[in-house]
Amino acid sequence: MPLVRYLKAPVVPRLPPPPPRPVELPSRSHPHHLARLLPPALITLGSLLVTTAVWPIVQYQLILRHQWQPVTFVSPVPLTELGSLPQTYPVAYPPTPQVAGLSAQGSEPSLFDAKTWFPEADFSPGPKPITTYTLNIPELDIDSAQVVIDGRDLSQSLIHFPNTALPGQSGTAVIFGHSVLRQFYNPVVTNKQRYLSIFSKIMTLKNDDLIYLDYHGTRYTYQVKDKVEVKPEDVFILEQRYAFNELKLITCVPEGTYLRRGVVIARLLQASPL
Repeated sequence: MPLVRYLKAPVVPRLPPPPPRPVELPSRSHPHHLARLLPPALITLGSLLVTTAVWPIVQYQLILRHQWQPVTFVSPVPLTELGSLPQTYPVAYPPTPQVAGLSAQGSEPSLFDAKTWFPEADFSPGPKPITTYTLNIPELDIDSAQVVIDGRDLSQSLIHFPNTALPGQSGTAVIFGHSVLRQFYNPVVTNKQRYLSIFSKIMTLKNDDLIYLDYHGTRYTYQVKDKVEVKPEDVFILEQRYAFNELKLITCVPEGTYLRRGVVIARLLQASPL
């Protein structure tokens, strides 16, 4: 019987499977992807702009306005009896022709004309030996702001209301200043348009904050005592009270609007030479 020799076949190693081919992802910079991202981005940007414009007004109505109460004039005579009173008494504030407050186009009142803030008030200038002085409010970063006595243009300076007490005199010195939305507030001296926003934050002043008026070689220091809100027709807020030496800062509120007038009331604390 023949012998058969069996030979063991060589073991061939198994090769690993080839790696999967990478899947090419579409480029994120593809125009179609940018077009999808554009509407949400624009909506977000628009919402931020609207929020920054509306929030100061909402904040004023919900927070700041509750820090003081609107002033209402109370007549010492019952309103039902006013019609029977004689009509021979002098009028404190004679009516002013409507054309005095019109803009250059002659159709709408100019918000930069101080006369339009209280249309019924007498804005006739009086004789003054000095025509300007300066105002400083460190709490609001207002430094060396020019106040023009009997002026009218609120875009160029603060305005000292005609026929009100000058700094240091008995009575009430009244100063008007323009205001805009608070995010545009920039009262620094180097800003050529500083007077457009210079009084935007005066209603945030607190009692005991200091206001300085530099007039005729003397610095008059006033201390904030109160804040009130009135309507444009409430000209009684401009009346003089000679028992006190007061200062009233007036601007439009809510900031950036022309609806009402906010008034900061301060009392003279001291006077010192410059």
